[in-house]
Amino acid sequence: MFTRSRRRLTYLFTLPMGLILIVFSSVIYFFSLEDQISKFDKELRSETEKITKRTEYIKQEDYWEFNYRRKWHLNNGIKHICWYDRHGILKNSHDDYSCNFKLTRSPGLRTVKHHPSHLIPKIQFKRELTLEIKANKKLIGYLQVAQSLKTLQEELGKERLLFSLGIPITLGFIGVVGWYLGGLAMEPTKRSYEQLQRFTADASHELRAPVAAILSNAQVGLLAPENNAEQPRQRLENIVDISKTMSNLISNLLFLARHEGKLNPQDLQNCELVNMFKELATQYDSIAKTEELNFITDFPSPPINLKVDADLLRHAIKNLLDNAFKYTPQGGSVKLEIINQSRRVSIQVKDTGIGIPQENLPHIFERFYRVDTSRTRSSGGFGLGLAIVQQIIQAHDGQISVDSTVGEGTTFEITLFVKKLN
Repeated sequence: MFTRSRRRLTYLFTLPMGLILIVFSSVIYFFSLEDQISKFDKELRSETEKITKRTEYIKQEDYWEFNYRRKWHLNNGIKHICWYDRHGILKNSHDDYSCNFKLTRSPGLRTVKHHPSHLIPKIQFKRELTLEIKANKKLIGYLQVAQSLKTLQEELGKERLLFSLGIPITLGFIGVVGWYLGGLAMEPTKRSYEQLQRFTADASHELRAPVAAILSNAQVGLLAPENNAEQPRQRLENIVDISKTMSNLISNLLFLARHEGKLNPQDLQNCELVNMFKELATQYDSIAKTEELNFITDFPSPPINLKVDADLLRHAIKNLLDNAFKYTPQGGSVKLEIINQSRRVSIQVKDTGIGIPQENLPHIFERFYRVDTSRTRSSGGFGLGLAIVQQIIQAHDGQISVDSTVGEGTTFEITLFVKKLN
């Protein structure tokens, strides 16, 4: 699906660009042709005027004679020179084969076909200029000079070859660029589609068991005898508990789907971390007393200001603290510490709990991953907490790492880079 859409975007980019390229190349060729013909005509006119000045005009009784010397003008690709009297009758010429006996064209410039010889059947073209010759402001004849366009044709042929090779190559390059840009344009859509697929797969995978449990409890409750009110009530309580669990699961899945990727800079606000963590620590002091745990905090005295999404960061720390409290036995300790360094801030959550085996550490941030020996569905939830923490930290361009020893405890460390966030 995405390949087809990307291909269409490439076509939509390449076709207009190709049309623009062809039109632009045609305009360049047209102006180049006009410029070269203009220069060619200018040189031909200059050569013709030289020939006119070097010609001897001898007046007879009723006509004029035109005398010239061959060595004066056999240059610049001149094909023929023809002198005609005022009646258009040929009187003298340099090339008798190219000059017509009768002048059939009016004065001016024109392009005519030219056959070099019978041995060379290819038709060539020449540029022909016809000028009036006047003496004492009276017309005495015509001078016609023709010059071969072979050199000009060769230059124009090179330009056409350049365009014929350059345009397809450029179109190919445009196509490659269009394919690349199409991929960039499709990336957000592809990412959203992948998020939707992941959410659908995760939801269908994890909701199957709770839905089946709800259906089973409802069926058992319906099958209970009419005089037994206790059994349907127990089944309804089970349904309520399962529904709460499902609600929590759906909330976590929606959170992962909505907050994937980098955060919008406009959503970030200046936040003083020490005060925020002190408020959070106050909430967990009472939990620590209830769980008979030793909760320790270590915050620096100077304030730490970072540009973050305070709600998301608080959510990540709460998930880490919840895990630490859940897997630390009575009498153990949990520590929340902030370490302020020159260009970064480290947030550590340490516990003296049961620990995580080394072989499980590379996978603990994966969605729905649970360590079998301790993180079952009954005590460890659905395995989304650490995935949410990692996603929040990465959205802030931060890093999260873990170090754990079985039987000694676990340390999670979050690193936020001050330079990047300010």
